[in-house]
Order: sequence, then structure tokens, then C-alpha cells
Amino acid sequence: MLTLDPKTLPIQKLHQYLLGAIGPRPIAFASTIDAEGNTNLAPFSFFNVFSANPPIMIFSPARSGRTNETKDTYKNVKINPEVVINVVNYDIVHQMSLASSPYDPGVSEFEKAGFTPLASDLIRPMRVAESPVQFECKVNEVVELGTEGGAGNLIICEVVKIHIHDEVLDENGMIDQHKIDLVSRMGGNWYCRADKNSMFEIMKPITTCGIGFDQLPQDIKNSNLLTGNDLGHLAGIEEIPNETDVNEYKLIELSELFVSLENEPVKLEESLHQRAKDLLKENKLEEAWLTLLSFNN
Repeated sequence: MLTLDPKTLPIQKLHQYLLGAIGPRPIAFASTIDAEGNTNLAPFSFFNVFSANPPIMIFSPARSGRTNETKDTYKNVKINPEVVINVVNYDIVHQMSLASSPYDPGVSEFEKAGFTPLASDLIRPMRVAESPVQFECKVNEVVELGTEGGAGNLIICEVVKIHIHDEVLDENGMIDQHKIDLVSRMGGNWYCRADKNSMFEIMKPITTCGIGFDQLPQDIKNSNLLTGNDLGHLAGIEEIPNETDVNEYKLIELSELFVSLENEPVKLEESLHQRAKDLLKENKLEEAWLTLLSFNN
């Protein structure tokens, strides 16, 4: 294992390690205005939402690791503490990337990247019409983390108005994670697209409590096929299926497998574990348990 002391690394190399490991990162496409009222638009992947009440987002335009220069966005919010955080989806990702070019102060990235500016309701910076969700924000505080190249500047924003395109909403008026088609940053030049092929669902144990890893039967823990992730999935069940349900499932769903391998117990157990693994991929937790428990019933 490679072990590193951050204090001994060149900033650029440390930056690459950090961004290569911490991802995917959401993108804050930040719209601000300078002292003369010129618009500025720039993306930042040091970004997330940190509170719902009050609604707080934080992004960080870091100092240049090469020149120690601060970003125009940082300078602008120090003068006019307002910002629109525009969400980036796949439809605008190349335009967003173009807007990150080092244009001179006063040059409009809206114009250079071909975006349509929309007037905000409560603040002065413009919104990006093409963005699926736009957050009008007041800047509550700017926290400088250092004075050397690579140091971040936390811009703490409070959302005062939200604009959402109708086409990304579901029938309940909520954002459909498949329709919004978000993108995020990885290391280097890489991005990640949150489409139906890359997303998967895990039910949050908010009101439920799984049995836990320690309650898994030893033969399941010792499986050569089930990974730690698989075992964690199994341990999330609230209650292990009872013997009656196991026998019924075995008779209906697994009878052919048991008949074909009745004289090959090792192969039978492997087949059951593989079947359970496949069921877990489909998020069929109870069926996976019924399959695994059938071996000893």
C-alpha cells in the first residue's frame, strides 16, 4: 500500500491524489457579477449541500496551485455577496467545460459558452436558462482556508429561491433522478454521468434496523462467492426468513437445482450462493436469504 505524507508532496501532485480519490463530485456552476456589473460564470467541483433548514450550500474556488491567484468568482462574491448555483447535467457539460476557460476578467462566459442568461428574482447575478435547476443564493460567509497556492475559500451560501425545469419532474412534482441526467467530476479530465446505467437504489435504514453483520450464519460469512458488500446487503434485513417460508421457496423455486445436484453438495452450495449473489444484484434481498437458507433445510 502506498502511504503518503501530504506535507511532503508537491501541491499539484497532492491535488491529483485528492481529486482522484474523492469523487464523483457534484458541480456548482456559479454565476456572479463584478463591481462593474459584468457577469461571470465558472464551475467548481469542491461543492455540496450541507443543510436543509436553513438551506445551505458551500463551494470553494481554490487559489491557483501554480500562481496563487484567486478566482474571479471569489473576488466577485467578496464585492457582491450573491451567487446563482446552476446544476450541470449531460446536455450542457461541454458548454460548462468551455466556460471554465481562463478568459480575462470582464469577458462573459455566458456569451463564450453559448448560454442564455435569465434574470433572477431576488438577486443580481443571472441564471443559466439551460440548467435544469437554478439556486438563487445569498452569500452568508466566506472562509479563507489559507494564503498559499491550492488553498480553498469556502463560500457559504443560503438558498433564497429555487427554479426547476418541468421536464425533470416526476408525476409528484419531485425531481426524477433519471430525467435530470446529472454529471459530476472525477480525477483528471474524467466526468461521471448519473444515468439509468450507472445508478442503483439502496433503501435507507432510517426507520428500520438490520440484523447486522454479527448475526449472519457462519457458513454464509465463509462463502467464497459472497463479497463483503454482499454480506452487508444481507445483514440489512430486519428479520431472517422462517423455516416454513424457506421450505416453501425451496420446493417451488429451487427443486430442480436440488434434484440435479443432490449428490454434489459442494457444487450445490456454490450454485445456491451464486444464485443468491445474482438476486442481491437485483435487490431481491428476501429471495437471496431464502436461497441461502435452503441449503441446510
